[in-house]
Amino acid sequence: MKIYLLISSLLLFSIILLSTPVLKHQSKTTKKPAVSALQQDQEQIKRGEHLVLTSACHDCHTPKKMTDKGPVLDYERALSGHPANEPAPEVNRKEMEQKGLIVTSTLTAWVGPWGVSYAANLTSDATGIGNWTEKQFFMAIREGKYKGMENTRSLLPPMPWDMYKHMTDEELRAIFAYLKSTNPIKNVVPAPQPPVMAVSGK
Repeated sequence: MKIYLLISSLLLFSIILLSTPVLKHQSKTTKKPAVSALQQDQEQIKRGEHLVLTSACHDCHTPKKMTDKGPVLDYERALSGHPANEPAPEVNRKEMEQKGLIVTSTLTAWVGPWGVSYAANLTSDATGIGNWTEKQFFMAIREGKYKGMENTRSLLPPMPWDMYKHMTDEELRAIFAYLKSTNPIKNVVPAPQPPVMAVSGK
């Protein structure tokens, strides 16, 4: 009987001794699961979406539609730039250039002393930035170069690239990631037009 009690006590003691450190060890070493690459990508895209919204990119790059409350952003064509089939505002460009005036009717087409400029297609379509590299995007924003290429013309007003160039690398990467994730919308934006005064030579 004494031997039975002794064996039982030893077994109970062994169980307590072995289980207690394990439980303590488990509670101390429990870690949060690592964030997956997919989650990181989604967070970056979400941040980029927020930056695009708060940086007023939609004001110029998203076409408008008329409602009973006036023109509003047409999110079905979000960030697709000036519609290819819509003309620029009809104004006396020569007179405007002489007076240094600027006019726009939709915020996607602008007429001023520099000529006529159209908001670009920023969607992930090939007619937008679908084929762009991150390096091109950085060049466009930091250096104000058309399509982000060194030997191209400068970006035209009212694109405020000289303000956006102060964004951090992380912010620009997030914006680019978001733009590459957008719904691809095929829209070939019209080419800009030079000033009338420059063409006429007067």
